[in-house]
Amino acid sequence: QVQLVESGGGLVQPGGSLRLSCATSRTIFSINAMGWYRQAPGKQREFVAAITQIEHTYYGDSVKGRFTISRDNAKNTVYLQMNSLKPEDTAVYYCNINPPRDTFWGQGTQVTVSS
Repeated sequence: QVQLVESGGGLVQPGGSLRLSCATSRTIFSINAMGWYRQAPGKQREFVAAITQIEHTYYGDSVKGRFTISRDNAKNTVYLQMNSLKPEDTAVYYCNINPPRDTFWGQGTQVTVSS
């Protein structure tokens, strides 16, 4: 069973920062682009960022200039550094391959931006 385990979420004030991590197997990590996605209450899941095996990066319009995706090939881990957080960034954040596969969705990690 494929596992992608997200961590690093929490409660942060507007303007603050968080770094999310997603660990998976080497098999999955080495042959796929990886992505971060999020789902806010009452909204559809949306694309946040992606990084290819050769570290080309792509971002959703709402996070450009504030979020940075990176990958550590030695640890089979992808990160999402989130700066200048806004209340509208509040959501459950998931990682998956890019494009995502339905059977790979995990539990996600909750990010709440509130004063």
